[in-house]
Amino acid sequence: MKKQIVASALALVTLTAAGCSSGEKQAVAPSEKAGRSVESKAEYTVQNQAQYAAPSSAMDRTVAKRSAPAPAGSYNGMHFKNYGTNPAVDAAEDHLSTFAADVDTGSYSVMRNYITRGSLPPADAVRVEEFINYFPLSYEPPAKDAFAIHTDGGPSPFRPGYDLLRIGIKGKEIAVTNRKPANLVFVIDISGSMNQENRLELVKKSLRVLVDQLEEKDKVGIVVYGSKGRKLLDPTSAQNKAAIIESLDYLLPEGSTNAEEGLRLGYEMAAQAFSPDAINRVILCSDGVANVGETTAEGILSTIERYAGEGITLSTFGFGMGNYNDVLMEQLADKGDGTYSYIDTFSEARRVFTEALTGTLQTIAHDAKIQVEFDPKAVETYRLLGYENRDVADEDFRNDRVDGGEIGAGHTVTALYEIKRKRPEAEKLGTVRVRYKDEKTSQAKEVAEPMAIGKTLQREVQFLASVAEFAEMLRGSEWAEGSSLKKVADLAEKTATGEQQLEFVRLVKDALALRGS
Repeated sequence: MKKQIVASALALVTLTAAGCSSGEKQAVAPSEKAGRSVESKAEYTVQNQAQYAAPSSAMDRTVAKRSAPAPAGSYNGMHFKNYGTNPAVDAAEDHLSTFAADVDTGSYSVMRNYITRGSLPPADAVRVEEFINYFPLSYEPPAKDAFAIHTDGGPSPFRPGYDLLRIGIKGKEIAVTNRKPANLVFVIDISGSMNQENRLELVKKSLRVLVDQLEEKDKVGIVVYGSKGRKLLDPTSAQNKAAIIESLDYLLPEGSTNAEEGLRLGYEMAAQAFSPDAINRVILCSDGVANVGETTAEGILSTIERYAGEGITLSTFGFGMGNYNDVLMEQLADKGDGTYSYIDTFSEARRVFTEALTGTLQTIAHDAKIQVEFDPKAVETYRLLGYENRDVADEDFRNDRVDGGEIGAGHTVTALYEIKRKRPEAEKLGTVRVRYKDEKTSQAKEVAEPMAIGKTLQREVQFLASVAEFAEMLRGSEWAEGSSLKKVADLAEKTATGEQQLEFVRLVKDALALRGS
């Protein structure tokens, strides 16, 4: 799918608290985003108006158009970016949809933090794919390749006459005992803003959990930054966990925020400890706001990109509400060939640093890109739900100089498409391909599978449909104007299994109550 780039990430990402207002809007209509003809929302509505489910109340119609802003003065230092909304595409005019794989989950945790505190998130805080990918799914791992591709689908529970197509990618699993040694450098923001809401204490507790999971073959170094950056602990074997944890225990908030110096020192430490046979990763814990030193995105991101090319990756973990730069933290991880998570609770820290530790640390594929080829004889229109800021030009799918996404061991990537078939009986829809660079050899490889759809949606896909629809409503997507939060809650409750999915049901119900208050 070819789309007009809304704006350069380097132009819009800013490190200063004043540089990226949470109130800024860059709404992009579907017809304006595409460089070719698309099925416009107006056309979609005229053709399918009778098929839309009626909103359950005036409240739901309001939610679909715009999430309520946070209470005045409460969260006006939160920085997010609008990436637009994917259009519906005529498969006869453009049968290819191409995007970078993404396993970030930060947007979902940000939403949870807002709702738990009694507010709906700003529309710009919502990235649909990060809501979907927050939930681990039961895909079969590959037998021999780095990835296994799974496809299924059926009638959409929210759009009569349309189908929901699921594409699932499962990375190969690596046993904890077979994980590479990890050379980690913690870069910790200890500036004055980290004193708010006890942020630094949550950072310390989170990193203690991570340290507890490390093995004797691993090493940890620590760099901190306030007004200035400084080395706190040289790379130390995880055999001496007590020394690592003791270094964390004595951290106190201080001064301004010199993120550039902290990251520079962290990368220098990682470079000195670099081993080609190990995981070499910088782990940044911050609220993403800086006001001392290099405060332009271009300067910092170019340095991070250079180190990523040398095999030192960056994962970012965000903390805090009130003044927090989601845009920066997400883009730092993207340029650093790592992942972005937002830690809103100790439970989330436990999930990221215990249940998903091997995948968080060990990458199995670089620059992973997904290309879906729809058969115009079977598919009339398609629309990708989310991934707006992961768009890749169709012609760059096999251009291995173009950046893709990084996938960790055992990670899953899920993409949902809303499609309209030309014939209800058409089950073979086309082909999905995944291209990536092998982690060991750096050679490009490609796997492909045909796409098929059934007559009913599996329970798991029904749950994902409720997650995607909730995200579309929260971000004010015009494609969700006829939707109902009550219907989302009912479907989620009917299909949810496990702690994380049941928590989602609670969040939807809380959102419903918030809009009614």
